[in-house]
Amino acid sequence: MTYKVAAFYQFAALPDYRELREPLRTFCAGLSLKGSVLLAREGINGTIAGTSDAIDAFAQELAHGDMFGGRLDNLELKFSTSEEMPFGRLKVRLKKEIVTLGDAAADPTRQVGIYVDATEWNALIAAPGTLLLDTRNVFEVAMGTFEGAVDPGIKSFGQFKEFAAEQLDPAKHRRIAMFCTGGIRCEKASAHLLARGFAEVYHLKGGILKYLEEVPEAQSRWRGECFVFDERVALGHGLRERDKGQARDE
Repeated sequence: MTYKVAAFYQFAALPDYRELREPLRTFCAGLSLKGSVLLAREGINGTIAGTSDAIDAFAQELAHGDMFGGRLDNLELKFSTSEEMPFGRLKVRLKKEIVTLGDAAADPTRQVGIYVDATEWNALIAAPGTLLLDTRNVFEVAMGTFEGAVDPGIKSFGQFKEFAAEQLDPAKHRRIAMFCTGGIRCEKASAHLLARGFAEVYHLKGGILKYLEEVPEAQSRWRGECFVFDERVALGHGLRERDKGQARDE
C-alpha cells in the first residue's frame, strides 16, 4: 500500500491553540492518520501520513473547515508518498513555538523575507553577491545541500541566533538567500535577520522539498539527499524515497 504524506505549516494567530488540540487529535484519529502536529499561539506545523482520501480530507478541514475558522487560508502544504507507513503513532502537541528560535522579535506574521519560487531559485543563488545559507542542523547538511551553501554548523535551530550574531554582518552581507527542508525555519530565520537590520533577505518558498519536486534533476543545483524526520530518512529528486538497501549499508 502506498501512503500519502503531508508536510504543512502556517504562522497564524491561534490564541485558542490549547482548545484546538483535542478536536484536531480526534479528527485525525478518525481518519486513521499518523504523524506529528504541533500547535502554538503562533500557528501550526506538522507532518502526517495516511490514505490519499484521508490526507485530502485533513487538508480540506485545516484550510476551509470550521475547526480553524479560515485562519489557515495560506497553509504551506507539500505532498509526497511512502511505500510504508512512516510514523508509528499520532501525536498532537502544544508548544511555545512551532519552530523554536527563542527570539520574540522574529515574528513571521509581522515581517518575513522575500519568497522565491523553486523555479527562480537557481538564478538567485548564482547571482554575484548572494550569500547562500543553509539554516538546517549539521547532520542534515551532511546528507545533502546546495552547491556553494554556507553551513552554520548548528546542532539545533535555536543556535541560529548565535551564528548570525557572530558570522553575519548587515553591512557586509547585503543579499542573503536561505533555505531549509520545508520553509518553516527560514520564515523565523528571515524574520530574525530583518529585525537585526539585514536589508535583503530571500528564502526558498516551500523549501528543499518543493525544489526537489519541481526542478528537473538535470537543472538542479542540489547535491545529495534531503533528510526528513520520519522513517523514510531522506528524499531525492522527484521526492523519491531513499533506497532502503543504501540506508542499511551506511
